[in-house]
Amino acid sequence: MFIGREKELDKLEHLYARDQFECVIVYGRRRVGKTTLINQFCQGKPFIYFTGIESSSKINLEIFSQSLLSFSMPEMSTKPVFENFASALDYLAELALTQRVVLVIDEYPFLASSENAISSILQACIDQKLKQGRLFLILCGSSMSFMEQQVLGYQSPLYGRRTAQFKLQHFDYLDSSRFYPHFSLGDQALLYGITGGIPQYLDQFDPGKSIKENVIEKLLDDTAYLFEEPGNLLKQELREPQVYNAIITAIARGSSRLNDIALKAGIMTSTCSIYLQSLISLGIVRKEHPAGDEKSRKSIYLLEDHLFYFWYRFISNHISNIVTGKGSMLYDLLIEPNLNDYMGCIFEKICQEYLLRWNGTESLPFFFTSIGRWWGTNPEKKGQVEIDLVARSSKEDKILLAECKYRNEPMGIAVLKELVDKSHFLHHGLKETYFFLFSKSGFSQELIEQSRKDPFLRLVDLAMIYTNV
Repeated sequence: MFIGREKELDKLEHLYARDQFECVIVYGRRRVGKTTLINQFCQGKPFIYFTGIESSSKINLEIFSQSLLSFSMPEMSTKPVFENFASALDYLAELALTQRVVLVIDEYPFLASSENAISSILQACIDQKLKQGRLFLILCGSSMSFMEQQVLGYQSPLYGRRTAQFKLQHFDYLDSSRFYPHFSLGDQALLYGITGGIPQYLDQFDPGKSIKENVIEKLLDDTAYLFEEPGNLLKQELREPQVYNAIITAIARGSSRLNDIALKAGIMTSTCSIYLQSLISLGIVRKEHPAGDEKSRKSIYLLEDHLFYFWYRFISNHISNIVTGKGSMLYDLLIEPNLNDYMGCIFEKICQEYLLRWNGTESLPFFFTSIGRWWGTNPEKKGQVEIDLVARSSKEDKILLAECKYRNEPMGIAVLKELVDKSHFLHHGLKETYFFLFSKSGFSQELIEQSRKDPFLRLVDLAMIYTNV
């Protein structure tokens, strides 16, 4: 079943309908659903699908030749191999002069690794022949740095040849919930908190079983796919996975500043910075600055990938218990009692996605142009002040401050009072300050009454987040 990606699919269909040469770049981290989107788009269309492999140029040329000739001459039992990629592309250009053809080159970085000149060969063919035809070319890859630098980058031979590009992101909380519509709202939030909206991870869960049963079977079992996934991903993408493992462990256990992470991981700060950049490029780690102060040196590092966060928070220290079949006991004693705490930062992300989704609509009091977490120093108490979300208008005359609490009890008036106190650090000189309170379990009657009297106060519970009621 195909879920989500409606916007991307509509855009691809629009490009296809133009009936002219197109060069579309599709990229994103592994497991994010690139191939699924492309396969859905190709349905009902004449297409050639070629996947580059980590092998020699000769082997890739053989596979490409078979893919091309199987499309144009399906009746031929024995298919020859083109002399080189240039001649294969010339043959394709002739085909595309008279018919609409989709050519998908998946895992393009693998092909480029085996045939160093392929981008230059492709560029020459586009300029000299393919532009005159009706080929719909899709170049797809999972190596974010390669696709952005070697395909989309200014130094790439293919620079300026693309007609569209799609950087696929994980699903947000709302699209993730569509995979399992019969789950409760709380379970849907947990599902997003564990999978991070990665389609292949979402597909692993059984809709007929509870979240607890799914976690025990899919993560707390050493034979399960998701149990092996973080380690396998590091091995596939990175050299020295043991160093990256130490860095991720440090972040998962609470270290967020560069010096602290390097100290816990046992490496030099300068070296740690380089490794962190690699993890950021893979979508495993993110770097944050206080909202509105992107040039601040007060940057921190957090785990962006939810599965990595869950795995390193609850699993990495307990491998021996899982291997010996103690997964169910581990869930009862360690995971379940700490889920609300684990979901705290996840819930902030859900609330941010909610605000981004409805930004520019009547659901929000103004259109904001920046949003993020904010922290600073309280000079009077000599401590740190944190606000979960801060959104600002482009003129900086309006501001939205939000607190997000993932707790089992209703939120009380004290949270509002604390947020109002903290707002004094930010809203000097502003015309309007709005306060949004997000709560998993609703609100106290006193807070509800206050919201009815205060047009600058908005209360949003979990049901409203998922339905925008």
